Amino acid sequence: MFDMTEELKRLPQRPGIYMFITAAEEIVYVGKAKNLRNRVRSYFTQANLIHTKVRNIRAVTQRFEYIVTETETEALVLECNLIKEHQPRYNVLLKDDKSYPYIKVTIGEDFPRVFSTRDYDEDGNKYFGPFTSSFAVAQTLEQIHKIWPLRRTAKKIVDGEKTGRPCLNYHIGLCPGPCGLHITKEEYGARIAQILEFLSGKHAAVVRQLHTQMEQAAEELLFEKAADLRDKIAAIKRINEAQQAERISEGDQDIIAFAAGGDEALFQVFFIRDGKMTGREHLMVYGVENTESTAVMTQFVTQFYSGTPFVPKELILQHPIEDEDVIKAWLAQERGKKVAISVPSRGDKLKLVKLAENNAIITLEQFGKHIKREEERTTGAMEEIRTALGIDGQFFRIEAYDISNIQGYENVGSMVVFEGGKARRNDYRKFKIKSLIGGDANDYAAMQEVLHRRLRRYEDGDSKFARLPDIIFVDGGKGHISAAQEVLDGMRLDIPICGMVKDDRHRTRALLYKGEEVTMPLGGEGFKLITRIQEEVHRFALEYHRKLRSKAATKSVLDDIPGVGDARRKALLIKFGTVEAIKAATEEQLAETPGVNKKAAKAIVDFFSGS
Repeated sequence: MFDMTEELKRLPQRPGIYMFITAAEEIVYVGKAKNLRNRVRSYFTQANLIHTKVRNIRAVTQRFEYIVTETETEALVLECNLIKEHQPRYNVLLKDDKSYPYIKVTIGEDFPRVFSTRDYDEDGNKYFGPFTSSFAVAQTLEQIHKIWPLRRTAKKIVDGEKTGRPCLNYHIGLCPGPCGLHITKEEYGARIAQILEFLSGKHAAVVRQLHTQMEQAAEELLFEKAADLRDKIAAIKRINEAQQAERISEGDQDIIAFAAGGDEALFQVFFIRDGKMTGREHLMVYGVENTESTAVMTQFVTQFYSGTPFVPKELILQHPIEDEDVIKAWLAQERGKKVAISVPSRGDKLKLVKLAENNAIITLEQFGKHIKREEERTTGAMEEIRTALGIDGQFFRIEAYDISNIQGYENVGSMVVFEGGKARRNDYRKFKIKSLIGGDANDYAAMQEVLHRRLRRYEDGDSKFARLPDIIFVDGGKGHISAAQEVLDGMRLDIPICGMVKDDRHRTRALLYKGEEVTMPLGGEGFKLITRIQEEVHRFALEYHRKLRSKAATKSVLDDIPGVGDARRKALLIKFGTVEAIKAATEEQLAETPGVNKKAAKAIVDFFSGS
């Protein structure tokens, strides 16, 4: 259990980012801090609760996590990346920025342009970024165009073809005038080559060249030109510093380190994508006591990457692994390209490993118990259910179904999904029953329709139903199980089915499997998970049913009139007040209503007159 008071006391006085998390494991806020202890604790003081946003965050937060960084700049960049990744509900000020800016070089053109864009396309051109600051991008482009004047118009210019008279930019020295054949393709290309090196971070050659020009200008007593070159060198250095702060490494990398305590080890994996830290994951490994670090790291790497959909270009590890050549060959096969593995002893990569290691130590101390408890609630609970049912093989995805109606009114079905013991809400589905009308409240037939529609969507290749469950739970007894089994038999699918049965007080009692009740310890995690699933599928069905009832209750007779939509219905009710007054109105009176033309007015009169 997460003890908020105790965890607040243990916060480090270090820079980093923090994440506030709800009981449903939703990240609702990501922030950065110069001092994590002072910043996070400020959310829980009475003085700060006067702010509405702070009160809202505090009301839903059940626990927090944080990542320690070396500098405030790292915390800023990481905060931006995590907000983009998770889009927390209370980071609303950043939600309007749907994408980050890139610098694009149109190398596919004879005379390439360099400009800012927020659209990244696989079009063969060169992109640099993304950057977290559009202002920094604008500054970079301004300096590029000052040092290397380039064309800025989007019109097509072909080498050797004069396309018109040069514009004002040419006459004031901001464009070399390729449209008027004032620069060759080769000369222009040399500028682009320097710009590509500059944007790739290879600034030394450019700076040396400018230094040479500055010294020459000073010798010739051209002090204004020398000062201008000095300012350009300073600007390049500032740009270089900003880019280094934005990009902490190169390419796609995973940084892996762990901290061990007794028989357990907590692994910290930092994900770096395109040179930026985009997130992290921590995982518990057991049975590590008296085991060499190389063996522990080897087991983690092989198990972790056998289940992950993405293998990066490089793994940067805290400890070496056994059978490195074999594992590298396997990872290359998984990725489709070569994978590098390194254990750095110095430099920036070692700093990243130390950062991951320090976070692993802190996370193990602060969150080890919570992580272990969460695993017991999820994967541990799944294992308890699998063992109790005596099911062999894969047991990861549970789909549960329920039917809701009132005397057959608005029959609806719900499907909820749990994977690895955790609710997968993006896979929830709801169904409005089509085969039952009037007062027919046949739950068995409704269950068959829902299950058949769901499985038919799978057979039709619908991506939203692309994965079959490992087991099906239905909210009911033998009748519901039999109805569901008929559907599976008819579609020749072999999927285990359980009924979730309740006691006289409508509480979860047991599972019904193969005609027998399977009871589990009431205090066990497996039983608690079954209860959560049953409550969730019932809640989801009831929520949909209420929504349909509410929609039906607000339906007006005006909705049945051809040509009368929401806007006209509202306008008519505002003008006349009641349906009876509308019914008594003439065509002329109705046509005086804003938005109601003569044709619609006639349709209303005809509807009420029965003609």
